[in-house]
Amino acid sequence: MTLQSPPQTAIVGFRLDPFQERGSDQGFVLTEEVVALLPAANERHTFDAFFCPRSIAVIGASRQPDAIGHKVLKALLDAGFSGPVYPVNRNVSELLGKTAYRQTRDLPEGTDLAIIVVPATSVAATIHDCASIGIRAVVVISAGYSEVGEVGREAQLSLLNTVRGYGMRMIGPNCFGIINASAAVRMNASFSPVFPPAGRVSMASQSGALGLMILGLAKQFDLGISKFVSLGNKADVSSNDLIEYWEADSDTDVILLYLESFGNPTKFSRLARRIARKKPIIAVKSGRTRAGAKAAGSHTAALAASDDAVDALFRQSGVIRVDTLEEMFDLAAALSHQALPAGRRVGIVSNAGGPAILCSDTCESLGLEVVEFAASTQASLRQSLPPAAAVSNPVDMVASASASHFKSVIETVLCAPEVDALIVMYTVLDEDVNKIVLGGISEGVAGARSKMASRKPVLFCLMSPQGVHVSLPCAHGETVPGYRFPEQPARALAHMLRHATWKAKPEPQFPMFPEARYDEARSLCQGALAKRGKSWLTASECRRILDCALLPALSGGIAQTIDEAVEIAKNLASPVALKLVSQEITHKTEVGGVILGLSTADAVREGFKSIVASLERIGRSGDMEGVLVQPMVTGATEILVGMTRDRLFGPLIAMGLGGIHVEILRDICFRLAPISTDDAEEMIRGIKGYPLLEGYRGHPAADIPAIADLLLKVSRLSEAVPEIAAIDLNPVMALERGCAVVDVRIQISAT
Repeated sequence: MTLQSPPQTAIVGFRLDPFQERGSDQGFVLTEEVVALLPAANERHTFDAFFCPRSIAVIGASRQPDAIGHKVLKALLDAGFSGPVYPVNRNVSELLGKTAYRQTRDLPEGTDLAIIVVPATSVAATIHDCASIGIRAVVVISAGYSEVGEVGREAQLSLLNTVRGYGMRMIGPNCFGIINASAAVRMNASFSPVFPPAGRVSMASQSGALGLMILGLAKQFDLGISKFVSLGNKADVSSNDLIEYWEADSDTDVILLYLESFGNPTKFSRLARRIARKKPIIAVKSGRTRAGAKAAGSHTAALAASDDAVDALFRQSGVIRVDTLEEMFDLAAALSHQALPAGRRVGIVSNAGGPAILCSDTCESLGLEVVEFAASTQASLRQSLPPAAAVSNPVDMVASASASHFKSVIETVLCAPEVDALIVMYTVLDEDVNKIVLGGISEGVAGARSKMASRKPVLFCLMSPQGVHVSLPCAHGETVPGYRFPEQPARALAHMLRHATWKAKPEPQFPMFPEARYDEARSLCQGALAKRGKSWLTASECRRILDCALLPALSGGIAQTIDEAVEIAKNLASPVALKLVSQEITHKTEVGGVILGLSTADAVREGFKSIVASLERIGRSGDMEGVLVQPMVTGATEILVGMTRDRLFGPLIAMGLGGIHVEILRDICFRLAPISTDDAEEMIRGIKGYPLLEGYRGHPAADIPAIADLLLKVSRLSEAVPEIAAIDLNPVMALERGCAVVDVRIQISAT
């Protein structure tokens, strides 16, 4: 089909919004009306054109060796791409032995993919030419778009309008290209001089510079790559698009992501939650510090950083988050070649005590168990090892261990029923016997596989002066991934166990609470917004919200006068507490706004007067709305439950110990709404202070199901009433039976 200009249904009216998104993954928001006009392209076919094209055009190919257009063309030819490569350069007729075309419109029919390396000012015209000859997949390496400022952002929006109007898909702009390393394709459509070994790992990187380094690391780590994509500005094709494509890609077993930002985290979560059950997704997300976090007057908002939302997103969707690229490659090698462990029990085999101890320490610190071997296992080990060897766990075969020692010990330990995984450590003492010992290790794994250890993962550490990565080939096509340091296989195995645990969970359950009156709560918030704009709800409004959402508030009432406070106290169990009610003052204890343990009417009167006097001394009498009178609660653990609405990720639910503990120790867990029943239980058990909730040294245990119920109701409220920007329930009294909200603050804001 030939197109002379964009169709009349081309996208118009893009709105740039870095925090909301429906159409793309870079913050380009499409209205529902515009989405309905998008061309109904066959997405799978289009992505096949990116990764398995019949032929490729390099538009902007150059004669200059230092030019990117020259490097891309040379990389394609050097890798041995299986199809025709067509350079486009208006000034020459031949480049690197290939016939050059003077303009894009002259290219042969059937050209599937265009790599565009022309100045930014010429890219739009090049897209028009590509569309005219039926090209539907373009990689725009050219820079000069959103990365350079407002003018570049406008140019990028215009470019995306053109691309989408033609029903095309675009990777980039400002990227360094894409790679398919499979033997059948061998496509290096990038300016990377490194072509990685073929394998079953696909990766997307948002950083071009890191992408170049990553490809070098893949070769160094002997990690086989299936497909690699430099996303660049990801104006169109995003990481969401790629993981969805790789979900069904028969050449991809493991997915790696290097991310610097999210465009559509909701879609990412939905896709990842499904895909991660089939194929592991490993991510490095930069920007972990709290440098950009701002308090916004809320406990929860002050405690939350954007990275907390990212971490919650990954945990809930089954994405394995790692801190470094090295850790990513370590784990990718393990997941590419070995099964997930069925349990946390690890056997360690070594010919040196020091490395085995380091490995054991790392295993135990990460939740793995260096299990004590059964008597029968130890007896079998003693039969094949010298008397000086240690046969408990880890097994120290001593420095003189031979290939036959490794073989027999590996078979014994890997077949032991008390072991779920094996780490083999070999410290090279004599290079002359190195290959022989490595052969013995491979034979030991193969021997165990032929018996009863067919699915147990095996990882290998080679402690060598050369410091090289050595993966061991075994029988039946198995590879045992190799590592340089004792801690590396332990870390990889711990990640594998956590992923196996996540996969074994049943589908999440999200309670709905049909008796809650969310419409009433939303109407209240909308009315308050109409009157006051963005603000904190009054104490009485907050208590109405609690009632609508079925959140358990501690009994009591708000008094405007001393006499009202005395009357409320008469109807409550003695003693009582008085607490300042104020939208403006967050930390009430710091201004003398909390008086505890009042057992008589006179004590209540004096307490009320004390609060008033404290505010007068600091000139804040006008911030007082009243005094909350509540019964004192004993035998409870104070916790905090909160919500802050992240502008990109949505409602972020928080739970931790209450009072000063959460602020000083930052002992708090976060999850993104909606949270499931499992999420709620994990949040409670995830704080360091969880033993206090279980009951500690005579302190009564808290009602854990009641806390989980509270978390689920706060999550549901945050979804049902988008006008709520923040919720602080602090403290909440976690009782032996049930729990009670003592203090509540709710901020509202326009959606």
